Amino acid sequence: MQPEKSKKLFGTDGVRGKAGQFPLDAVTVRVIGASLSAHLAEQHPGRAPRIVIGRDTRESGPAIERDLTIGAKSLGAEVESAGVITTPGVAFLTRNLGADAGVVISASHNPYEDNGIKIFAPSGKKLDDPTERQIEKDVAEDRFRDLGLRQIEEKEAKPRDLELHDRYLAFLQHEVAHDLSLAALKIVIDCANGASFELAPLLFEKLGARVIAISNQPDGRNINLNCGSLHIEGLQERVLTERADLGIAFDGDADRALFVDADGMFVDGDATMWVLANYMQSRGELENDLVVSTVMTNLGLEVALRSRHIKLMRTDVGDKYVLEELLKSNAALGGEQSGHIIFPKISLAGDGMITAINLLRVMNHENKRLGQLTEGFKRFPQILVNVRVREKIPFEELPSVQELAHEIERALGDRGRLLLRYSGTESLARVMIEGEDEGDVTTRAQELAEVIKGEIGED
Repeated sequence: MQPEKSKKLFGTDGVRGKAGQFPLDAVTVRVIGASLSAHLAEQHPGRAPRIVIGRDTRESGPAIERDLTIGAKSLGAEVESAGVITTPGVAFLTRNLGADAGVVISASHNPYEDNGIKIFAPSGKKLDDPTERQIEKDVAEDRFRDLGLRQIEEKEAKPRDLELHDRYLAFLQHEVAHDLSLAALKIVIDCANGASFELAPLLFEKLGARVIAISNQPDGRNINLNCGSLHIEGLQERVLTERADLGIAFDGDADRALFVDADGMFVDGDATMWVLANYMQSRGELENDLVVSTVMTNLGLEVALRSRHIKLMRTDVGDKYVLEELLKSNAALGGEQSGHIIFPKISLAGDGMITAINLLRVMNHENKRLGQLTEGFKRFPQILVNVRVREKIPFEELPSVQELAHEIERALGDRGRLLLRYSGTESLARVMIEGEDEGDVTTRAQELAEVIKGEIGED
């Protein structure tokens, strides 16, 4: 059966799917590369478009990179590979090299069987919606399909990935960290067997820390496997065993970071934003006393920030929406509970290593442990239940779901929140409930999840 090509390919985080299957089959990836090249050429007539490409450690990455490169070169683009590098590393190189686009081959925190294509503009922002729609149209109409099978003769080129890595590390060390010394600290870094496996330990060693790296032996299939930001338990144990000052957990492409304090306590993105917002406000760096986050941010953060006269503005889930609001409101700090934090005055892309540097700076300047800095933030019980679905029917079109959801909202009143949404990258319905009583919100979330499963659950 012919795959459905007319559907939207780009979600909130680029193109995602199973490696080798539409839209990540060889021919479609080549068409995406050709389409990107063609539309960049239209925007910059008279010269060949320049594209920088990087990937994480998945075994499917080299093949997808090769096919995308073939497609882009078919339409005259110049493509430069940064090899295995973090997503924000590609965003930085796109700006730094004056390229017309940066492409990342990664599925972030997903299992190794998945992969994806994220495209950055020269500003470091993700590709604009009109260009995404044009690429989707080209794929749907089989435009450039004949080029998808055409091989491009490769000339012997000197690899530049090490030089490009050094550029990115120099930016982090000398521009972002500048005067920061970590000489007194022992840090455990969980690299998720992903894109940061070499870069992160090297960076923090350069800043003077004693670094213990774990999950830094990628084999193509162990990315995010029982490690990294989705599986914090191993890092917690290692921090305690090593009597370390801090644990840092990255995800597969290192655009997010989560933390473990010296006592083994987990510090998520909400708690991280609390620490950073307090510090930035004390230094007059928190523009408009405003923090931008998403509807998934814990109610406890909103309450804590309010006590410091800091406003929390919520957006839809997805770092692109956080960034849009940051730029619109001229705010200086935004992020997600998942550890995806954006400092727009430094970079328009979330960068786990920048987040870690800035958090370490607070610890250094305040001369406090992370656990002390998170005091004042009390997390409300928050239950998230995922339901695998066969289709994403709007919840308002499911009467039984709507009826129970309204009943739950009435019961919670102003002491809790209910959020129903679909994942932007997976076939999942997400039920999130916050409230004062953990047992109560757990029961209500599971009841609602069962109703959704009964209506549209995957067979």
